Amino acid sequence: MQDDELDIRRRRARFRSWHRGTKETDIILGRFADAHVGGFGAADILAYEALLEEEDPDIYAWVTGTAPVPERMRGPVMDLLLAFQVHS
Repeated sequence: MQDDELDIRRRRARFRSWHRGTKETDIILGRFADAHVGGFGAADILAYEALLEEEDPDIYAWVTGTAPVPERMRGPVMDLLLAFQVHS
């Protein structure tokens, strides 16, 4: 992935994080994106984009610990998101 493409994808991901449709998820993902997406490499941005395709209630349940994170969503980006919520 070229640097220009990566920058565009980071900006889109940050926008999408703040404009989910559910206020709680907007705040969680928006704050996370502001703090971390700017430093994501190609693999991380792909993983984060996959997370952004998930439904808000599912993401909220994973972050709050009321539902287990499915295997397909596990990885460094999800670990970072879960750690971010614990310490924010």
